[in-house]
Amino acid sequence: MMEGGSTEKAVMVVGIDDSDHSTHALEWALDHFFLPFPSDNPPFNLVVVHAKPTPTSVIGLAGPGAADVLPFVEVDLKKIASRVIEQARELCISKSVHNVVLEAMEGDARNVLCDAVDKHQATMLVVGSHGYGAIKRAVLGSVSDYCAHHAHCTVTIVKKPKIKH
Repeated sequence: MMEGGSTEKAVMVVGIDDSDHSTHALEWALDHFFLPFPSDNPPFNLVVVHAKPTPTSVIGLAGPGAADVLPFVEVDLKKIASRVIEQARELCISKSVHNVVLEAMEGDARNVLCDAVDKHQATMLVVGSHGYGAIKRAVLGSVSDYCAHHAHCTVTIVKKPKIKH
């Protein structure tokens, strides 16, 4: 056993949302960095982070009536967040990966993931690549692009393979 035990272990942060892309990214990370190793001694401590959008960012307007809608959007986002975290937990368990830290943090995914990297002093961030069209990407800015430039660690962008029919 190494001095200091598990505290010496590198941390991997995986960013997830309610998309197939992020599920695929988490699965890829588990398959490549956890399954090949003894389940009690993977090379990384795993932190799975879900960036929960703020209700105002989802509505995208603050006009009259927005205040009436906000509580409902908030409830929806909470439901989605707990479902996303639950699915991530089940995926980890199904691959015998335990001791996973699961966090839902409110805010823009770009900031949330970069902050999580700093907070956990992660050496690797894994994110899915979203299949946005060029226009949507230009407007939204890609989370994976942003993280690749701003996160203080190695960033792995996992592309979901195109399904062959």
